[in-house]
Amino acid sequence: MASMAAKTYNIATLCLPRDMCKAEKNEMATKLGFYRSRRVAMVTSKNGKFSVRTSAGGTPRSVKTINGKVNGVHVGEGTLFGNKNSAELIKDSDIDAPAHSSLHGNFVEGRFVYRQTFVIRSYEIGPDKTATMETLMNLLQETALNHVTSSGLAGNGFGATREMSIRKLIWVVTRIHIQVQRYSSWGDVVEIDTWVDAAGKNGMRRDWIIRDYKTQEIITRATSTWVIMNRETRRLSKIPEQVRQEVLPFYLNRVAVATEKNDSEKIDKLTDGTAGRIRSGLAPRWSDMDANQHVNNVKYIGWILESVPINVLGDYDLTSMTLEYRRECRQSNLLESMTSATASLAEDSNCKNNSINRRPDLEYTHLLRMQADKAEIVRARTEWHLKQKHKLH
Repeated sequence: MASMAAKTYNIATLCLPRDMCKAEKNEMATKLGFYRSRRVAMVTSKNGKFSVRTSAGGTPRSVKTINGKVNGVHVGEGTLFGNKNSAELIKDSDIDAPAHSSLHGNFVEGRFVYRQTFVIRSYEIGPDKTATMETLMNLLQETALNHVTSSGLAGNGFGATREMSIRKLIWVVTRIHIQVQRYSSWGDVVEIDTWVDAAGKNGMRRDWIIRDYKTQEIITRATSTWVIMNRETRRLSKIPEQVRQEVLPFYLNRVAVATEKNDSEKIDKLTDGTAGRIRSGLAPRWSDMDANQHVNNVKYIGWILESVPINVLGDYDLTSMTLEYRRECRQSNLLESMTSATASLAEDSNCKNNSINRRPDLEYTHLLRMQADKAEIVRARTEWHLKQKHKLH
């Protein structure tokens, strides 16, 4: 067998005589162990040469393909197994890329848009075997964080830039609006695009579009507003000029949700007198806390839905959700979830906030608050459409 170079790098090319490459027809991928670095490399053959990528850490990573994607990243139309013309995992332009970059997405449109793909897992679906609203929100959040990391701006904070980390600043979301055309099913592959833009003088807007990877149909749109907070004092801060200059090159003047379809109206506050249903005694767990030491904003969705009638959860699809975040929540706080049907819905023939250009069948207003002092945490508004299977009866 031909000898290898004395040193092993993240990317290596190994040339072998053809008579020593007699792999079975369906074994076009081989694992090689590099004992000195205790890493495992995935190798694909092309014209007698092998392209090699090692895993990023001490534990080997498995590499799988789904619709031409490897761990969520596009690598060409060929497959790794059973195809003599399999696409190489690594192109020449990737030689300087860190090994972990293969597990993230990629930039498109001149690095203004970040794109990532995901498979809907069995633990991310609800009783009807489709992704839940919480799943979608988690995927949006994951894509946003990977966008920051892949841009080279990430500091030591969770999603913070280098200049933000120096100043002990973090991003916090103040409002998010999501419109769902259709929920993906278990095993479906979705493609998410995200980008950012300025929101006033001291805010940043982040938008997302989710597509069905197979059909390229847009199935979800979302937009959000973020501001900066000091992670120690927990006070809001203006955007320092150094931070503004970091993110400015990534701003894209584009919206995922058209202005006339965006739910930008203020959400009314519920009280004990106006709430139709109240669910008390909701307790955050340690696992609900995020890296910024407060409850992950996605966790609020589950608590909000605790006060929605069970028949609505079973018979209707949640097609639009708007969240106004007003206060942080800690693990020690007991919460109350409040829900009230929007009385004016039946009279409003110009309802514009729904996600699929038609009036929702139901609309609710929600409030999540502290149980002890009644301080508001999140206001929300949701729209619901009767599930198709119920309309057929």
